[in-house]
Amino acid sequence: MVDIFDEVEEELRAERTQLLLKKYGGVMIAAAVLVVAAVGAWQGWRWWEARRDMAMAGQYLTAMSVADSAANDTTKRQQAIVEFERVASAAPAGYATLARLRAAALKAQAGDIAGATQIWNMVAGDSSAAPLLRDLASLLWARHQVDTGDPGLVAARLKALASPDNAWHAQAQEQLAVLDIRQGKPDAARSELRKVAQDVTAPNGVRGRAAALLGQLGG
Repeated sequence: MVDIFDEVEEELRAERTQLLLKKYGGVMIAAAVLVVAAVGAWQGWRWWEARRDMAMAGQYLTAMSVADSAANDTTKRQQAIVEFERVASAAPAGYATLARLRAAALKAQAGDIAGATQIWNMVAGDSSAAPLLRDLASLLWARHQVDTGDPGLVAARLKALASPDNAWHAQAQEQLAVLDIRQGKPDAARSELRKVAQDVTAPNGVRGRAAALLGQLGG
């Protein structure tokens, strides 16, 4: 009896399976095709991304090579700027940000401070850029504005970077001291410089400059 019931159940399961296949077979096949197509498209996209990144890396290294050989050659420097701008216009966020920062540095070396500060502002406000590089761009903007820019705007940008948990806090405090000196506030400058000189997390060069400037101020 048990065997008969088992056979009946097997036949019923087979019959239900056939009915389900007739009813939903097309849908199941279509779903399988879609899954295969999606996997293929994803792999194709990753392959294309890898090719693009390799191409951008090559272009970036080419621009670096031109920049390194520029020295005081204004023609090569301008060529390097063009190469970096080309990378920035087509590369993914990481390479694009680095290329913009290098282009800005070359512009500043060439005396085009206005062009450089425009790029630094662009990077500082770019939400797709890494926070570390955005803060670096803001610091570079402030450093080139500290002698002539609006003191309130420069101070606001620097104070946002002077938090102890910011990677650039020591450099920002150093520039705040320079801004205080410009505004005739030696006591405030000495206070900032002491913080930098005593900050064991600050780079040695920054600490050394802070100590030397503090000595000049009688601190």
